[in-house]
Amino acid sequence: MASTAQRSEAAEGMISQSEDGSSALPDCGDSIDPLTFEQILEMDDDEEEREFSRSIVYGFFEQAEGTFKKMESSLQKGDLTQLSSLGHFLKGSSATLGLTKVKDSCERIQHYGSRKDESGTVDEEDDTKSLNRIKDTLAGVKVEYAEVEKKLKQFYHDPSA
Repeated sequence: MASTAQRSEAAEGMISQSEDGSSALPDCGDSIDPLTFEQILEMDDDEEEREFSRSIVYGFFEQAEGTFKKMESSLQKGDLTQLSSLGHFLKGSSATLGLTKVKDSCERIQHYGSRKDESGTVDEEDDTKSLNRIKDTLAGVKVEYAEVEKKLKQFYHDPSA
């Protein structure tokens, strides 16, 4: 069993290039937590095909895109409760993969939808202010998502990347 330090070194190796020359996760800065993503990769039976992790990642892509559409619809309706729920849902999915920026933005959407401030600690009485914050955060999270989607598709040698 690898020690925490060994796993950390292995995950850091994902960002540049692995020692054995296999595919390495491109430099994603602070967009993807390499330790969390490495845990997903460790479940692959075949490091070349990576069928297990690929299915999880591509399932997330479908889930995120569908959730973004639901968020847009809920934003138009002014449905803060639904926006909070959708933010919470996508926060959990993105955290599982280590998509830190996406997770953090979804958590802010969850808070704003709950009529709270960015940190989730201070009440916000003005629904219009909350909806505007969600609108801005949703635009940003879509950009963050597109960046990690591109990097992950490159990692999986997807020609659409």
